[in-house]
Amino acid sequence: MAAHILRLRFALMLGALRGGRTARSLVGLAVLVIITGAVCVAILSLADAPLPVARTVLVLGGAATFLGFLLGPIFTGATDQLDPRRFGVFGVDERQMPWILALASMISVPSFALLAIIVCSTIVAIEFGTPWLAAVLGAFLRLLAATVAARIGMALSALLLPERRSRELTALFGLAVVVVAFPVAVFFASLEWDGRVPDAVAVVATVAGFTPFAAGSAFPLAIAAGDVAGTWLTGIIAFATLFSLWMLWSWLVRRLLTTTERPATSRERSGLGWFGLLPANAFGAIAARSLVYWLRDRRYIVNFVIVPIAGVLTVFPLLVAGVPLYIAALVPVPLMALFFGWLPHNDVAYDSTALWIHVASGVRGLPDRLGRLIPVALVAIPALAVAISLTLAMVESWYLLLPMIGLASSLFLSGLGLSSISSAVSPYAVSRPGDSPFQQPQRSASRGGFGPAVAFIGAIIVSAPTIGLFIMTVISDGVYNPMTFWIGLGTGLVILALGAVVGGRIYDRGGERLMEFVETA
Repeated sequence: MAAHILRLRFALMLGALRGGRTARSLVGLAVLVIITGAVCVAILSLADAPLPVARTVLVLGGAATFLGFLLGPIFTGATDQLDPRRFGVFGVDERQMPWILALASMISVPSFALLAIIVCSTIVAIEFGTPWLAAVLGAFLRLLAATVAARIGMALSALLLPERRSRELTALFGLAVVVVAFPVAVFFASLEWDGRVPDAVAVVATVAGFTPFAAGSAFPLAIAAGDVAGTWLTGIIAFATLFSLWMLWSWLVRRLLTTTERPATSRERSGLGWFGLLPANAFGAIAARSLVYWLRDRRYIVNFVIVPIAGVLTVFPLLVAGVPLYIAALVPVPLMALFFGWLPHNDVAYDSTALWIHVASGVRGLPDRLGRLIPVALVAIPALAVAISLTLAMVESWYLLLPMIGLASSLFLSGLGLSSISSAVSPYAVSRPGDSPFQQPQRSASRGGFGPAVAFIGAIIVSAPTIGLFIMTVISDGVYNPMTFWIGLGTGLVILALGAVVGGRIYDRGGERLMEFVETA
């Protein structure tokens, strides 16, 4: 089977150079070869640059490459010639298909271009003193991770998106162009650095090196720099990333081979807005309905508007109290993250009598809890990203980027998780649909207000270790940067997962109680 699929892959590549599109295919291939050659020459020229400059350019370029391979298939809507469903009728072995398809996907023009770029990057790393075995290992991890990421992108595109993409979704291909253009811009900008990387760019490269997107690129360069801790950390992240991608890819192959999706015509999904773009399941339906509410109902919109304003206004009382501007400027972002995470703590009450749709349709608790968090995440994550950038630019302390992200992640994600429990345990009366968002409701059936307080204070308590590490980072000028980031992110993800599961269980058992509440409150 493996040999047959490899021969088929070669035949498909050669077939693209035949027929009526031969000239266009040859022109596209020539352009890609020229671009790849130029990139390789630029990468090899980094061997004469200082190590910090080469490390920054290669790490950012590696992150952009990984994202391009992962997101490119989704945004372009390309047809997958190696879709596992194409081989389902031949009685293939589900356990062998993941590695066979991954191996066959390496026989493609983009994969050959990626291989050339990775080889050049490996040569540069060896020139800086990285042992050749470690450099080859890093190249192997990068190549496999990008290849499997492309397969995952293709599989997710086949599972979650309709056969013919909408114009709005196809237009997102511009993001892939930005992802590719960014490292190129960084390379040309590096020609003007005179051997010294700007602080902001250095911090971004450092953060990217400790993420799954660029850990494989940062691993050999950390060895060349003599960074023992960075070498171990980036190596572990690179191996963990490849293992996680492979497990996800194997699951997607089994899903595609054993699941028959209901065909959806373009007419069926046209004009449905968010309902047509999101997955056709309970999670997608609840997320779409929540997006419609949060973006149209003024009761929700007021919450979104108040959070950034409240965060900024906290600076002035602190300045009046004599707190230095440097410290006061660091307060709004964590406060905004905390309030953003706290926003969904009473979303069941905002549903009012529409909650009967959930109860009558038998929606499970976990999809309900997760779907309601999508609107908050879509607004909060960009807002926090902008707020963090503006804050660090104002205080001129870009070394705090990593710990600031960790602290905001802990407060925001923990708040979402605890709010998922609070909204199912202790809802309280709010203004009805169409009423003023500032109107105080008079309801005899309101429950106690202990749930919102517990969710708010609980997010602070579980984030206390991250808050302490962030304070130590500010005092010690960045000694605890990676620890603050990972502990904060890990805390937030764990509390979010536990909150969604626990809140879902409570929702499953208390649907009638919640229905009674919204009918009488």
